[in-house]
Amino acid sequence: MKYQYRTWLEIDTKAIKNNYQIFRNLIFKDCKLCGVVKSNAYGHGLVDFSKELECLGIDFLAVDSVVEGLRLRKEGIKTPILVLGYTLPLLVKKAAINSLSLTISSFDAVYSLPKLLGRKKIKIHLKLDTGMHRQGFCEDDAQKVLNFLSKNKSIILEGTYTHFAAAKNPAFPQDTKKQLAIFQKWIKELSEKGYKPICHAAATAGTILYPEARLDMARVGIGLYGLWPSKEVKAFAAERLKLKPAMRWKTIIGEIKNLSKGERIGYDFTERVDQNSKIAILPVGYWHGYPRSLSSIGYVLVQGKRCKILGRISMDMIIINISDVPRAKVGDEVYLLGKSGQEEVSADDLAYLSDTVNYEIVTRINPLIKKVYI
Repeated sequence: MKYQYRTWLEIDTKAIKNNYQIFRNLIFKDCKLCGVVKSNAYGHGLVDFSKELECLGIDFLAVDSVVEGLRLRKEGIKTPILVLGYTLPLLVKKAAINSLSLTISSFDAVYSLPKLLGRKKIKIHLKLDTGMHRQGFCEDDAQKVLNFLSKNKSIILEGTYTHFAAAKNPAFPQDTKKQLAIFQKWIKELSEKGYKPICHAAATAGTILYPEARLDMARVGIGLYGLWPSKEVKAFAAERLKLKPAMRWKTIIGEIKNLSKGERIGYDFTERVDQNSKIAILPVGYWHGYPRSLSSIGYVLVQGKRCKILGRISMDMIIINISDVPRAKVGDEVYLLGKSGQEEVSADDLAYLSDTVNYEIVTRINPLIKKVYI
């Protein structure tokens, strides 16, 4: 056993560098690259992944919360950091002290800043709602919000941005182009008032599919981890953009036993073996973030061979069929996610089988699991 853990994640630094370079080469030379490391760097480890990106020369990092931003500052990260999500009022001043830029997307938020800041100054990115109707000011709010900013010198307009709702299918560009047009009108209005903020709109899919949406900065998340934002984007760009998944998720065989034909397995006896079988028990389960929905339909890799999950996935255990791996033994590595030999279990595979998206597969992995950067 290579590492002294029951389950662990291996993060491939060469894959990170490969993916970073792909997007750095894709955008214009004067366009900044923002690495989205929110939600524990999509399950890859907030601090370590951010340090890798900083060493590679990332221009910005984007987190979900001030808490994540403060953690990066505590760990010595110097790169500019943008908080994408809602900020609690009691954390605004801490954000200013630690040079975190805040997303401001409502009048309630912007009006509260001067009182919360005291004598401090803070950098903000105004977010425009161009149709997704999540965060953001309305298109007609520009005049009102700019008038307020002009009277409050403690608020520095560093950037402005929007988010595309449907940029993941190149066959249907109309909605994305409409959103971009609305955002460009907003940018023009800011410019006419003398503001020159960093303008950004494109996430991974937008960066790949819509060069005109890269603007001053591209916010790349899922692509930096070597995953595709959708199967449509993958079909469109995989031949020229060779993304490499950075994560491998492993566990070990903890126990092996033989079952006779007809024996039933796991909670509620939901599965019965139809022949004499050899099974293995893995010390991992849905507490670790492995989807319970993969019960009886998922598979793992043992010695480069697919082994089916048998019966219900438990909180801390999974039963697999190792009948086709006669040399399997206790302590053998098992791939829950990743490539072994000629076989691979991808985040897309697990997402398809559990009726979700690859984003959820990696971000739901328990953050307490050890991550080994190799």
